[in-house]
Amino acid sequence: MNSFIEELRWRGMLQDMTPEIEEHLNKGITSAYLGFDPTADSLHIGHLVGVMTLLHFQRAGHKPFALVGGATGMIGDPSFKSAERNLLDKATLDKNISGIQKQLAKFLNFEDDKSNKAELVNNYDWISQFSFLEFIRDVGKHITVNYMMAKDSVKRRLEDGNGLSFTEFSYQLIQGYDFYHLWKNNNCTVQLGGSDQWGNIVTGTEMIRRMGGGNAFALTVPLITKADGSKFGKTEGGSVWLDPEKTSPYAFYQFWLNVSDEDASKYIRIFTTLDKDTIENLEKEHAEAPHLRILQKEIAKNITILVHSEADYEMAVKASSILFGKSSTEDLASLDERTFLQVFDGVPQVEISQGEYQDVNGVLDLLGDKGQGVIFKSKGEARKMIQGGGVSINKSKLTDPQGSLEGTELLQDKYLLVQKGKKNYFIIKVLN
Repeated sequence: MNSFIEELRWRGMLQDMTPEIEEHLNKGITSAYLGFDPTADSLHIGHLVGVMTLLHFQRAGHKPFALVGGATGMIGDPSFKSAERNLLDKATLDKNISGIQKQLAKFLNFEDDKSNKAELVNNYDWISQFSFLEFIRDVGKHITVNYMMAKDSVKRRLEDGNGLSFTEFSYQLIQGYDFYHLWKNNNCTVQLGGSDQWGNIVTGTEMIRRMGGGNAFALTVPLITKADGSKFGKTEGGSVWLDPEKTSPYAFYQFWLNVSDEDASKYIRIFTTLDKDTIENLEKEHAEAPHLRILQKEIAKNITILVHSEADYEMAVKASSILFGKSSTEDLASLDERTFLQVFDGVPQVEISQGEYQDVNGVLDLLGDKGQGVIFKSKGEARKMIQGGGVSINKSKLTDPQGSLEGTELLQDKYLLVQKGKKNYFIIKVLN
């Protein structure tokens, strides 16, 4: 068995841990859980640190439990949040949990009949069995209000004047009971989480000590930030999701490809399973030729394949080369419509009817008259640039201003991509 703690340590994924946890993990197969808040039907890249923590835990020979908070998702964790979250109904939570489970299966082995196969659990299954009176009698009496008030997440909310509802205040009791339940029924002795969860996690270890008379352990990983201080995982378009319907594989790949050099050295340790020697060699190569962005390309490749597939990765690379490098008409034609439109998001578009397109009399007519003055102001301007070799349609360079469009296929049966010079793109959309 590999040392889980050492693996996290060299990867920069270790924040806090309770005493004696390392000795405990070295004794043999141990079980640990990490919780996921099912507030959406997909995880986003902010969750990936936790997912990778579970992945390393299983790779070290231990048994991971992924807990989805079907019960706690109805309440909302107050940790370092300035306002109470909107509560979710059970139908929405069930849909969200199903989506999350499919994504976790790409990282964790739930299938093999091994002693350390991963398991997914939902805290609604046991919390829903409690009546309110039973919970406050059997669980609430073990943790004092003073203990709960001392948590940083609680103090911060009280100090900023927004207050804290009893619903939110009870969250740490429920999370603490989750740990106790898994400890008692599944022999789960370790809870993992982000550093913002430390207070809730140690409430669980305290509850186990008081209710069960046993020992339990806690370990947290750091919250990831960007070198410039901005929030990790956020773009102008919002969160970067693992669901390809929310964030396409191309956009997902581009996010990682565009991280800074400083962040790349940190992220390649956290978000890939590459070993230490491989990473250090990549860092040396990157330092010798930073303009090649070797680290960024390696991160983007590994995490895109892990989250999506090798085919999606290859599509993303192809799409990137169309915009930023040399590519062929065949490469362009192989893109699906969604990726094509994302690659050329914001490019000026000209719409013409099917009838107008069929009546086009050669490339000058298309780019001059039918281009509505968007692509070229006149046929003369178009003619001059074509003669200079500066115009292409669907990545095929035009050489004859008087040429026809014979043999030019519409992309996705509706688009033509016009390139003017090196960087100016236009889309002609043929309406059905």
